[in-house]
Amino acid sequence: MTPEQMRDASLLELFSLEAEAQTQVLSAGLLALERDPTQADQLESCMRAAHSLKGAARIVGVDAGVSVAHVMEDCLVSAQEGQLYLRPEHIDALLQGTDLLMRIATPNNSLTPADIDTYVALMAQLLDPLAPAASISLPVLAEREPEQPRVELPVPLVEPPLAASVEPPRKAKRTTENGERVLRVTAERLNSLLDLSSKSLVETQRLKPHLATMQRLKRTQNNGLRALENLNVHLKDHALSLEAREALEDARRLLAQAQQLLIEKNAELDEFAWQASQRAQVLYDTALACRMRPFADVLSGQVRMVRDLGRDLGKQVRLEIEGEKTQVDRDVLEKLEAPLTHLLRNAVDHGIESPEQRLLAGKPAQGLIRLRASHQAGLLVLELSDDGNGVDLEKVRRTVVERQLSPAETAAQLSEEELLTFLFLPGFSLRDKVTEVSGRGVGLDAVQHMVRELRGAVVLEQTAGEGSRFHLEVPLTLSVVRSLVVEVGDEAYAFPLAHIERMCDLEPADIVQVEGRQHFWHEGRHVGLVAASQLLQRPVNQSSQQTLKVVVIRERDAIYGVAVERFVGERTLVVLPLDERLGKVQDISAGALLDDGSVVLIVDVEDMLRSVDKLLNSGRLERIARHSNQVAEAARKRILVVDDSLTVRELQRKLLLNRGYEVAVAVDGMDGWNALRSENFDLLITDIDMPRMDGIELVSLLRRDNRLQSLPVMVVSYKDREEDRRRGLDAGADYYLAKASFHDDALLDAVVELIGGARA
Repeated sequence: MTPEQMRDASLLELFSLEAEAQTQVLSAGLLALERDPTQADQLESCMRAAHSLKGAARIVGVDAGVSVAHVMEDCLVSAQEGQLYLRPEHIDALLQGTDLLMRIATPNNSLTPADIDTYVALMAQLLDPLAPAASISLPVLAEREPEQPRVELPVPLVEPPLAASVEPPRKAKRTTENGERVLRVTAERLNSLLDLSSKSLVETQRLKPHLATMQRLKRTQNNGLRALENLNVHLKDHALSLEAREALEDARRLLAQAQQLLIEKNAELDEFAWQASQRAQVLYDTALACRMRPFADVLSGQVRMVRDLGRDLGKQVRLEIEGEKTQVDRDVLEKLEAPLTHLLRNAVDHGIESPEQRLLAGKPAQGLIRLRASHQAGLLVLELSDDGNGVDLEKVRRTVVERQLSPAETAAQLSEEELLTFLFLPGFSLRDKVTEVSGRGVGLDAVQHMVRELRGAVVLEQTAGEGSRFHLEVPLTLSVVRSLVVEVGDEAYAFPLAHIERMCDLEPADIVQVEGRQHFWHEGRHVGLVAASQLLQRPVNQSSQQTLKVVVIRERDAIYGVAVERFVGERTLVVLPLDERLGKVQDISAGALLDDGSVVLIVDVEDMLRSVDKLLNSGRLERIARHSNQVAEAARKRILVVDDSLTVRELQRKLLLNRGYEVAVAVDGMDGWNALRSENFDLLITDIDMPRMDGIELVSLLRRDNRLQSLPVMVVSYKDREEDRRRGLDAGADYYLAKASFHDDALLDAVVELIGGARA
């Protein structure tokens, strides 16, 4: 490529950037003028944007752009001078011209000269004050096939401006509202800059141990100087030669000089470490800020889309936006555009009623959609609401039954919250016919999927006759995450704060058995307790601590307490993606570096909660050993009761507790087997017929285990047949008790016969 061709390509690229920026100004201004055509500031802004594009197109030799921008400028100038009052058809034509300019600036576009001539003729007709409004119709500029003739961006001619009045385009310099210059940088370079700045921040922390070493050296040096002084005092009573005294004095002087030099250099190193740390932090913060963009960046086409879709559907809709300057990571913004578009289209199509229906309901003819963005606890919170008719819950209920998603009896009992969750299912739609806008049932399902990819959540609320509200929460950035760092199996792990309900220290007495599983009481409900060591497949460290460190994690309705070894503290971590060759690592989303340069793995909370469910369903969830400083409690004999009947379990548990035994329960053989392997018991009482693993199989497993084979076993069963009794005893049971003849004394007498009283 010759230098001239490189220059020409650069100019065309700059024109494309200029067109992108100026068409955004035009779209925003024209939509504002549609609401109030007399706004002088918006007229001025739009006129200048059209004028700048005309000048830019002329400089690069794009005649089509010059023609379109020129007639748009004429229209806006006429409105400024009071010669023309902007009617809806004028706004429509100007918006069409805005789209046309963007297509002209796109390389390899499919526009023809006829398209440009048609638009120029349309604008000329609109500018004719004698032209009747009803006779004017807007042509549709459809995309052409590639083989048809198209307007090519010619090689620009580098010539001096033909007239001094032509305003030079702002081609290379885009500015913010504050007049600051804006440059485009690739995402890869920004990511690299952020990565390097985070590493420099870590590197500065490595000076801390060197500083500590220098401090120890200074103390050692000082101790040596004092020891020499003491030696000098003791030697005063002795007759030393002149040479010895001079040597001693030289040693004192040299040590003092070394001490002073050490103090000075230590202070300099300390100052350098502080300055390096501060500058590395500023560098990191600045690099991070470069990734942050105002929320308005994702809204450039949304206002226009809502307006155009409303008109296509015969509705009057206005979009109000709050929090446009809310700062969000550019990666998050890019991934939010699609779900926001889905939700806005959903609000226009499903939420807002027709003007006639709204007037009959006592509402303004124009519907209102509000989109609000704000920061909250490290999250971007989006609320999108409309003042439409809300969700027809009875129609949802009927659709659920018709699609055989639930029996009619069950559907009739579903709450509003439960019904609304069906709207997020794939293929679920309340529309009978498929249109270009809706009916395929992919909108809300896609929204939920994309929001979950951002590690966020979406919730729908509605009020009949008043409208609907979507509540979205996503991280402000995917590059940095505020986390609680903990230790599990001598390794560091980080739980994102956005998914932490709370952290607490549990006493052994706080842990209770519910349905054979460990729980604790949290905010009015029992919360399941699981060991992080089992989930993360780390060795269990025996701790002498009397309390259990627990992180309560939540993802939508799922909540569990995860027991860890130690709380390290809250940290802001720079996310480092895992090597793609590893694939998806179970329960882990990414890595990061701590201040000392050590690696910490960031927990994928949603994946971890799925792992908990899998362990529960497979019966492999291990119990957490509880520590107690009560000697008397430790001396109580422990009995495990395994029965799938809640009534039988509770009856046996209460009888044994009243007699002084410590009792744990399990809901089936699989749950009981896990309990036996993770805790110590003095007796097993089990039923025979149970799901997943029956009592016979449980006893057989126990007798084959080297550690458990000597444990006394009592089988309690409804079956009082001799073959069942023989089957249980052959499997290894020490005692067989039939429930048909079951009474209090029989059970307790059998327990005493097998293991004696409650105290050891």
